[in-house]
Amino acid sequence: MKFIIDNIFLFGLVAVSGAALLWPSLQRRGTRVSLLQATQLINQGKTIILDVREGPEYAAGHLRDSRHIPLKELPNRVAELNKLKAKAVIVVCATGTRSSKATAQLKSAGFNEVYSLDGGLAAWQAQGLPTVK
Repeated sequence: MKFIIDNIFLFGLVAVSGAALLWPSLQRRGTRVSLLQATQLINQGKTIILDVREGPEYAAGHLRDSRHIPLKELPNRVAELNKLKAKAVIVVCATGTRSSKATAQLKSAGFNEVYSLDGGLAAWQAQGLPTVK
């Protein structure tokens, strides 16, 4: 017990650094799909791809047949997707952070099957999967 009391600062430091390491994984919200799962869903043809990146990012390259609604505009434009609620939605951004936020927004808007692409477009391109401009 004396050891713990004498080194309480070190134990506190370990606890804080452990929490800092866990923070990024706790930030991720929503259901994520791997690249393989995403391509399988896309090939089934019952999926909408929603790109939530900004305009210049989208113009530089995006997934084929994706719909573009930037994350900051999503709350105002979610009505554009209401008629497609029966389909699965794969949300894509650059790395997967913004798409997790969009996934949460779409779920609260009543979409049942909403997925965030794990790793985002960066992971998609790293695997050599196709994009269009």
